[in-house]
Amino acid sequence: MPELTSLDGKRVLVTGGTTGIGLATVTLLVEAGARVMTFGRHQPGLDDALAQADRGSGSVDGMLADVSTRDGIDAVFAAMDEKLGGIDMLVTCAALGAQPVHEMEEDAWRYVIETNLIGTLASARRAILRMEAQGGGHLLFVGSISTEIKAVGESVYAATKAGIQAFAETLRKEVADKNIKVSVIQPGSVSTPMQECSDDQKEQAIADHRMLYADEVADVILFALTRSERSDIVNLRIEPRIQKTA
Repeated sequence: MPELTSLDGKRVLVTGGTTGIGLATVTLLVEAGARVMTFGRHQPGLDDALAQADRGSGSVDGMLADVSTRDGIDAVFAAMDEKLGGIDMLVTCAALGAQPVHEMEEDAWRYVIETNLIGTLASARRAILRMEAQGGGHLLFVGSISTEIKAVGESVYAATKAGIQAFAETLRKEVADKNIKVSVIQPGSVSTPMQECSDDQKEQAIADHRMLYADEVADVILFALTRSERSDIVNLRIEPRIQKTA
């Protein structure tokens, strides 16, 4: 059997790690022994997330920052350099939902794009520069099946995730000789705060196999991160057994 990649001691930055898939991923990474940094826009949410995730053999640290801004991303990577001495893995989970572009104010839909797409590219660039200098690393982007199903009401959101998909698949060819892996995980419907339904409705959807727990997606993220050095999970799609497609 091939030797899998251990997460013990790995320096991992998780964007969007205070809720949903990001928080579930941070929690599993810490349990696996990773040294994790994450960030959020609101102190109470960040404090709650850090308390929930700090329960394994690894460690977790966090700060306030906005992934949509250059200053925010610069501050996060400066903290990674200072506290962890670099970065081995980047997991981008930060994302906002959206309405159709004609139903949103200009600033609102631009902010979604700056968070979901520009923030991902900016994080990737900073990670690549550090990974190249140290001899390698792993970039993992959380995309969405919205890229494939193109459901009504998701035009802005789907555009950002389609951008991430194309970026990642092209970037993989550009950094392969730098010993940097690039993976995309495409979740279907997941029980996260982004879902516009009540907690009871989410639990019923999970019971009906129409929605996944965030932990189930986080488990797939860890699967991708722990493959052997020669193996790269290029694109992995996970959805509930009965996925809504319209």
